[in-house]
Amino acid sequence: MRILIAEDNRASRRALEEHLARWGYDVVSTADGAAAWDAFQEPGAPRLAVLDWVMPGLDGVEVCRRVRARPAAEPAYIILLTARGGSDDVVAGLESGADEYLTKPVDPDELRARLRAGCRVLQLRASLEARVRELEAALARVKQLQGLLPICCYCKKVRSDENYWQQVESYLVEHADVRFSHGICPDCYETVVRPQLGDSPPPAG
Repeated sequence: MRILIAEDNRASRRALEEHLARWGYDVVSTADGAAAWDAFQEPGAPRLAVLDWVMPGLDGVEVCRRVRARPAAEPAYIILLTARGGSDDVVAGLESGADEYLTKPVDPDELRARLRAGCRVLQLRASLEARVRELEAALARVKQLQGLLPICCYCKKVRSDENYWQQVESYLVEHADVRFSHGICPDCYETVVRPQLGDSPPPAG
């Protein structure tokens, strides 16, 4: 998975790059908040990010706020890094839109565990988004079947939206998630099939 890091301290940034690469991440590295914000706006931007709080220009908190304010953007999982450990700082970081908050110096094992949790969250979100799209498509198909459907009183064909007459089963196959298996009902067997076979019905009683 691609991951964005923003850290203005060169040594800390290099250490993060090495850890993340060793753990199998595709790293997009930036040295300040402005560059991180630019990276977030690019097509196919990483959805997992580790941002330092204190950076020149835009700080990590402001980047979080901007990311969360984007209309109709894919959600990102953001971990905020800072030397600030007070409860007020934790609240401010999380309220800005960060999903996780780690104090410096960062323990590599803890960071790795938080990143794995972030990957699971993103995978769950993607699964839910796919399910929502499936349900929306199913709802659209159901809506197509609602309302008045013209049907011929003789041959029982129905008229489609394109003013084309077709068999009911063909119409339903096109407009709903259904398939047909063909059989013969008892009434049709007695009135249609049996006479064709020359088979007389059993005497009554």
